[in-house]
Amino acid sequence: MASLHGILVALITPFTDDKTSIDEARLQAHIEHLITAGVHGLVPGGSTGEFTTLTVAERKQLTELCVKFAAGRVPVVAGTGSLSSAEAVELSVHAAQVGAAATMVVPPYYDPVSLPELHELLGEIHTASGLPIVFYNIPAASGITLSPTEIAGLSKVGVKYLKDTSGNAPALTELIFGLSDQITSFNGWDTLTFYGLAAGAPGGVWGAANIIPELAVELYEAVSVKGDLKLGREIWAKAWPICKFLEAHSYAAAVKTGVELIGQPTGGLRKPFALLNPELTAELKQLLQNAGVKTV
Repeated sequence: MASLHGILVALITPFTDDKTSIDEARLQAHIEHLITAGVHGLVPGGSTGEFTTLTVAERKQLTELCVKFAAGRVPVVAGTGSLSSAEAVELSVHAAQVGAAATMVVPPYYDPVSLPELHELLGEIHTASGLPIVFYNIPAASGITLSPTEIAGLSKVGVKYLKDTSGNAPALTELIFGLSDQITSFNGWDTLTFYGLAAGAPGGVWGAANIIPELAVELYEAVSVKGDLKLGREIWAKAWPICKFLEAHSYAAAVKTGVELIGQPTGGLRKPFALLNPELTAELKQLLQNAGVKTV
């Protein structure tokens, strides 16, 4: 199986207008737009995908649809984290059965697990599914903060990749430069995307790529493929204000609002969450226009 690399989109989950189900047509149209723009992978069922508002059946359906619509053109990394080991294992086994390339596992996010408990959980998932694991490092949500060495040590239980949403650039640097023989680290903190690529991360798991996939791919090509930091900085100057805005607000809401602004209906968010208010929407629209992105 080819290694993951490049721009992996932390995918939104489009709903029907009444929000009672996943909208398959909207999801397919969005995936086609992303793949046409040149993204390198899809990561459904994560935070940006509102996985906490989805039923187990819907999470399975989402993975199946993404694999179907990707049609082998890019890998699908299925978000399978859960509050219980049994559910995480069930979702991960299903992901393997329907053709996902890997799982992305966030630790239980209400009561933090201990490091031995985390090892046991990830080991069970890997043994049952046989898929490589992307460890979703998001201490603000999971309550567990691991050192770079502890993160790299997760390779012993099936973790091959890291999505680092800690915002800790020095720790990410240590993982990229000092521990890459154990784990392959992707940046997952929007405003550190340029730094992560310039430091040598093989790509990023990036929610903003739902809105600005062309810019995201251009940035990766400039920095990671061509090594052209001057061009990369010019592209990043357009993308960074958007990333800063997304991180300053309810993230999934801001991303979905952005997708609406580029002309793709999303169905909004399931309650208690909602799209951004008109004032913030107008601010995001202006940032997109400043970056040369066409809006409706």
